Amino acid sequence: MPRLDDAQLESLVSKAWEARLNAYAPYSQFHVGAALLTADGRVFTGANVENASLGLSMCAERVAIGAAAAAGARSIVAIAVAGGDDNGVVPCGACRQVLSEFSPSMLIVRCRPDGKYDVTSLEQLLSSPFKGDSVEKGRKAQPEPVQAGVS
Repeated sequence: MPRLDDAQLESLVSKAWEARLNAYAPYSQFHVGAALLTADGRVFTGANVENASLGLSMCAERVAIGAAAAAGARSIVAIAVAGGDDNGVVPCGACRQVLSEFSPSMLIVRCRPDGKYDVTSLEQLLSSPFKGDSVEKGRKAQPEPVQAGVS
C-alpha cells in the first residue's frame, strides 16, 4: 500500500472538500468532491454531476479519474472523497471498479465533515475486481453453439 505523509493527506482532503463545492446535485442534494493524487505528483479533482435521467449521473470519483486519464495519468496513488455523511463516504461499487483499472492498491481517504479522515486501501474495499484478463479469458471460453433439435 502506498504511503503518504500527513501534509500530503491533508492537502488531498482539502482539495476534495473544495471540489465538493462545485457538485451539481439538484436532485439528491448530496454533494461529493474527490481529489486524486497521481504517481507523478499531479492532483485532479472532480465533483458529482447529477442528471434528470439518474443513470446518467456521474460520481465525483469517476469525474476525477476521467480528468486524470484525459491528461495522460495512468497510475493513481490515492483518492480522497468528501461528502456530507457524518462518517464520510467511500467510492460506490462502480467507482471502485473504475479506480481498480488504474491502481488496485491505491489509498482511499474517507473525509468526514468534522475535519478528520480515515485511510484504507482500494484492495480492502474491492477484493476481487473484474480485470482485463477476464475479458480475454471469456473470449477464449465461448461455448459451442447449440443446434436446435440435435442432442
